[in-house]
Parts: sequence; structure tokens; C-alpha cells
Amino acid sequence: MEREIRDYLSYLRVERGSSALTVSAYERDLQDFASFVENRSIGALSSITRDDVSAYEAMQHQKGYAAASIKRRLSVLKGFFRFLVREGIIDRNPADTIPLPKTPQALPDVLSIAQVNAILDAPFEKNPAGWRDHALLEMLYGCGLRVSEASGLDLYNAVLPEEYLLISGKGNKERIAPISGTALKALNDYLEYGRPELTRKQKKPCAAVFLNARGGRLTRQSIHSIVARAGLIIGVDGLHPHTLRHSFATHLLEGGADLRVIQELLGHSDISTTQIYTHVNRTHIREEYCNAHPRAHSRG
Repeated sequence: MEREIRDYLSYLRVERGSSALTVSAYERDLQDFASFVENRSIGALSSITRDDVSAYEAMQHQKGYAAASIKRRLSVLKGFFRFLVREGIIDRNPADTIPLPKTPQALPDVLSIAQVNAILDAPFEKNPAGWRDHALLEMLYGCGLRVSEASGLDLYNAVLPEEYLLISGKGNKERIAPISGTALKALNDYLEYGRPELTRKQKKPCAAVFLNARGGRLTRQSIHSIVARAGLIIGVDGLHPHTLRHSFATHLLEGGADLRVIQELLGHSDISTTQIYTHVNRTHIREEYCNAHPRAHSRG
């Protein structure tokens, strides 16, 4: 299977435009299945049956893997076998008729508007790192950026006179992200006062908007650390950058934004991905009702 796995991963990178992280995750899952096949002494890809794939799924359950992890691995196998059928390597997809396990739909963690304001209105140090961190946090929330999008943002992607960013999202899909208000001001302050100081330590020019202390591109891990430190301002331990993105979407919905607009701003290819925020919004509506309506509480 090794050659076929390499070919499939190459297909994901080149033709599908999958990110390095996605390809790496697919490789781990496929190698796990390859080990399973080897232990069952299956000699050829064409010999793999539906029962083999079902046995693999059962083994995942026995090992105690979460339904979401099992669902992901089966999805990877379905895609891999579809590729092999298309390439004429096998005649049929042995995973095609195996249903994916149902997973509970988890609501995203969301900060209140007051919590977000407490973080973003906190006094940041007037030094390069302080200007950078403030701009980064403002943009994660104000533009709904993923960590990878913030890390990968280059100077030529920031069209500040027209108040928008050109974002390269999942699968290299581009979208326009408006930037205004406090996020725009914080970014302008960083670019004027903070970033020039950080560039002095560069051995060669770096196109990234957000730089580390050595003048190189700020990594995903560093962004996680910056956000986690910011969370301590409001007493939240281990605040995750994606929580700021979830909060961005939820607060837009609560403010009356159309779901299709939020889908575009988040860069979701499927509206069903965005619809989870309607559940959050319904929770918000119920809370507002209970707090405001004079007959909402039991008089027991």
C-alpha cells in the first residue's frame, strides 16, 4: 500500500490543494489502516473487502476512540479507495456502503461581548510585541481568522486603504475579509510602530504581517500562546484562538447578520458548517427571553 498511499497524498497536495496539516493527518490515518491490513495478512489492495473495513472500524471502537475520530478515519478510507477506483487500481470501493458513525454536534465555545471587550481594551505594552499582540487579537476576533490564516497573512494581502484583507483559507480558497474599526487601527499602529522594530533583526526580508522577536513569521504555536495569555485577563485558562473566531460569528448572528454573509466571512464552503451558530443563537434568544420576560420563571 505504501506506493498507493504516496500517490494519493501527492494527489491531495497537488490537485486538491490540501494543506500540509491535512495531508499529514491523512497519512497517519492511512498508515494505521495499512498496519491493520498487514496484520490480517491481506496480500493485495484488491483483496480488501467490506468486512475488512468493518473489522477495522470495530477495532477502533474497542480501543475506545471517539466517534469523531472513527468517522474521520472512515472518511479518509472512503476517499482513498475512491481514488484507487478512479485510477483503475481496484475495481470497487470496499468502504463505499459503510455508514459513518453519528457524532454529537458540539456547540462552539463562545465568549460574551463583555469578555471580548475586556481582552481587547486591556492596556497593551507600547513596544513591538505589545502592538503586535493587540493587532493579532483584534484581527482574530474582528475578522474571524483561523490561526493558519493569521500566521500565513502577508503584507500584500492587507489592502488597508480599501479596508480589506485577502485571506487564503482552507484548500487555498481565497476570500475577502473586511477590516475596520479597532482592528484596523490596531493593525495600522503595529505596522507603523511595532513591525519596523521587529524587521531590524531579519537576515532577509520576511513578507509576513506578524513577526516574532527574531523577525521571522509568527508560528501557529506562538499565536496559541499569545491568545492563551490574553485569556488570563478574563480568568479563562487555555483560551483557544478558535474561540475568538466562534465569538466573531456568534456576535454577528446575534447582531442580525445574515447566515450567508457569515458563511462568506468565515470561508465555509458549505452552509451546513455555518448553521451550528444558529443553535448558539437560539440559546442566546432563550437566555434573553428568560432574563426579560416577567412570566418566564416559575412562581412555584
